[in-house]
Amino acid sequence: MSYRPDTPFDSVESAHEYVRLLEEAIADAKRDVAADLAAVSGDTPDRRLEAQRLVHYKLEKLEQHLHNSSRLLNDLRSLRRLLFDERAAAPAAVRAKGKGEAA
Repeated sequence: MSYRPDTPFDSVESAHEYVRLLEEAIADAKRDVAADLAAVSGDTPDRRLEAQRLVHYKLEKLEQHLHNSSRLLNDLRSLRRLLFDERAAAPAAVRAKGKGEAA
């Protein structure tokens, strides 16, 4: 009997998709902040400029954390497949195909 998630965040795959969407949103925000920083004129107060730089830095850190989370979710998905023999059918098909080509 296979497990069916009750909510969209009950599976590793759905969590991975959510993290991917967050990464896209962070990339958009970083582009906006970078454009704001590039457009800053000399009359911008130092405190405001430093705040924008801090926002950009924090977005970079968040982007790195989300990338790491995405990699961890990939690892968990691979381990789940290994533990529950979800990959057993795929290697068998590859071996069978390889034997057919050798003959």
